[in-house]
Amino acid sequence: MRSFNLCIATLVCGVISTALPATASEDALPAGAWQPIPTEPLEKYDMPPAYIYRLETSPRMISPYAGFTSYQANVDQNGNNIVGDAANEPSITVDPTNQNRMTIGWRQFDSVLSNFRQGGWGYTTDGGIHWTFPGNLEPGVFRSDPVLYADETGRFFYNSLLQSFCDNIYRSTDGGQSWLRLQPDGGALGGDKQWFTIDRTNGTGHGFQYQAWSPAATCSRRVGEHLTWLATATSSLAATMAEAVFGASVRPMRKTRL
Repeated sequence: MRSFNLCIATLVCGVISTALPATASEDALPAGAWQPIPTEPLEKYDMPPAYIYRLETSPRMISPYAGFTSYQANVDQNGNNIVGDAANEPSITVDPTNQNRMTIGWRQFDSVLSNFRQGGWGYTTDGGIHWTFPGNLEPGVFRSDPVLYADETGRFFYNSLLQSFCDNIYRSTDGGQSWLRLQPDGGALGGDKQWFTIDRTNGTGHGFQYQAWSPAATCSRRVGEHLTWLATATSSLAATMAEAVFGASVRPMRKTRL
């Protein structure tokens, strides 16, 4: 009888000792990491697609700071935030004839799960309190590095970089509500990290459009309704950017007055 009890005790101790490591390893797993083996098929006939993300909405962002108030621009048709999308690298310009009219461009990511970006834009008619986001310049076309500027008459221009590292420039005559592409893809030349400005002075360069981009610190200028870009010139990047942005003694580039 004693030997039988000893065997039972040994067997129980052995079971407990072999179970302890498994219990410890399960406790070490993060919550939700272990799931039981499913007892039904993983797929069924006519099963809908798996849920990945959905563009739901939430209240738009209104951010007061130091006496200023910022209002979210990339909103849906009802003025709400779009959950699941993203935007960055914004560029904004103001109509010099009516400062309540502004337009803004950004790199639009329709999903935070993808780095594919497009040329998003929005416009306002009440000084930035309410914004309309109509969509992308060309839905489904990769675009980056938006730069926007207005001439002295209130026409807006949108410089957009293509995946080919060439630019397009769009023009809006209705306060940013719609855009017209001014040349074929790449017709505005350009390159990565381009910057863009328009001569709004009364000098001989009035109406000239200038852009500069990072490879070889290249500049270009254009004039005339035919949108012809003149030959490029190079200089140090710092000097090039200063000339393109501030219009100080700009050397010959590519020209079109619009």
